[in-house]
Amino acid sequence: MMKDLFSIKSFSLVLFLLPIIGIFLFLLLYVLAAHNYPGGSWMVPDQVGFSFLNNYLCDLLDRYAINGELNTARYFARGSLGILCISLGFLWYCLPRLFFGQSLNKTIMWAAGIFALVITFFLTSGTHDVIVRIAGIFGVIAFVTASVELFKTRHFKLFAAGLICLFIFLVNYYIYETGTFLQTLPILQKITFVCFLLWFVSLDLALYKEIRSKRKAMR
Repeated sequence: MMKDLFSIKSFSLVLFLLPIIGIFLFLLLYVLAAHNYPGGSWMVPDQVGFSFLNNYLCDLLDRYAINGELNTARYFARGSLGILCISLGFLWYCLPRLFFGQSLNKTIMWAAGIFALVITFFLTSGTHDVIVRIAGIFGVIAFVTASVELFKTRHFKLFAAGLICLFIFLVNYYIYETGTFLQTLPILQKITFVCFLLWFVSLDLALYKEIRSKRKAMR
């Protein structure tokens, strides 16, 4: 896993910031998708356009909007999802370099994170609920194992932030499965997304600093 194409010596340092660029492009394209969404939500089927309060982010991915019109926003939304999955997949692929040595926990973290992102890519396949559940399982495994490594390497702020993200995610999942306070889920989903993206940005910056430090030590 560690002896790969992206070795510390040969791989351009600035490319380790690609996940942050990908997150920025994801947000830009999703704003464009929301702007082009015809309308409708599960709470207000005849609403005009995208509602921050009522629509889920996944509504933008479907071929048809909830109001029955052809969803012209889906091209932006699907493109943004692809960019995000690839960007975060690259981050998770490189993430073991933030930690020391080899361990089974790191291997599980690495594999579970990449599987979760590959599975998430298929949200547009029409099997939304199944994809969410499978990706969620792998995602939780990836987050728990990453949190263990962050704690072991004394990245306590990232560790704490990751636990907060995981807690919010589990609250989302509980509401999603039980229907309790379901009317709050569209807003909570967006708050969760922002928290996760900020955590990923912080994680990528920590990785960048670690790789830069190792580069300097090699000179």
